[in-house]
Amino acid sequence: MTHLNQFSALTAKVRTSLSFPAKLLYTKGLLKGEVLDFGCGYGTDVELLQTKGINIVGYDKHYFPNYPKIKFDTIICLYVLNVLMPEEQTNVLMEISQLLKPTGTAFIVVRRDIHYEGFRTHKIHQKPTYQCKVKLTYKSIFKNESCEIYEYKHYNQLNKEKGIDCPFCSPDSDRILILESATAYAMFDKYPVSKGHLLIIPKKHCADYSQLTFKEQSACWFMMNKAIEILKQEMNPDGFNIGININVQAGQTVPHVHIHLIPRYTGDVENPEGGVRGVIPEKREYL
Repeated sequence: MTHLNQFSALTAKVRTSLSFPAKLLYTKGLLKGEVLDFGCGYGTDVELLQTKGINIVGYDKHYFPNYPKIKFDTIICLYVLNVLMPEEQTNVLMEISQLLKPTGTAFIVVRRDIHYEGFRTHKIHQKPTYQCKVKLTYKSIFKNESCEIYEYKHYNQLNKEKGIDCPFCSPDSDRILILESATAYAMFDKYPVSKGHLLIIPKKHCADYSQLTFKEQSACWFMMNKAIEILKQEMNPDGFNIGININVQAGQTVPHVHIHLIPRYTGDVENPEGGVRGVIPEKREYL
């Protein structure tokens, strides 16, 4: 099947000077430590920033496809989200969260001069390319008529929300977030029942899964797919249990929605038959 947004790479531009946001971030001294340009296109900003002494590398799945193997102090992502469809945008945000060090900072730049959303024929390449407006929930540090720069830090590195005594609204700063998007995040369970036991947690504070909007629910399951992919690569489990506890009677101990992703391994229990039916032990077997 043909990918609907297969020509997004054609929006990369050939330049001979630093892009406006790259120059602004450099001038303000915000490109610290090991830096990654995520979605760097032809890599002009990377090359020019290297000549200025910035320790920076670039990744672009079309032009520089060697995926980074380390985490970075600073990540920049310039004008990438505007040419991606919503599910692709979410995937980029999750990948940036994976590649960012726990106390690192990412700067995500989006265009503010888009007048037409959707597919259009590229003037040079004569192929259908997509563009859209993007609004993020992250802190905005700069905005003009052409662009906006968002500052992203891991959810648990932000100032804790006042007035809500909830470990999922204010996760400990020393916890490692495995994935994060604008709507949800994933981290290892503090009391795991198996190696790799993860929680997928929406950022909205509510106890009942049914109180989440469809978009918020979808964000959790989209992240679930990515989390399963990561666990398969890193821990090679033989199966998974996925479950949500709603209300105390169903075993919920923290009144904030969270979905358990529990990797299973051959021999971890004597008889795995019945799976999640085991929440009521006498109903585990099919009798």
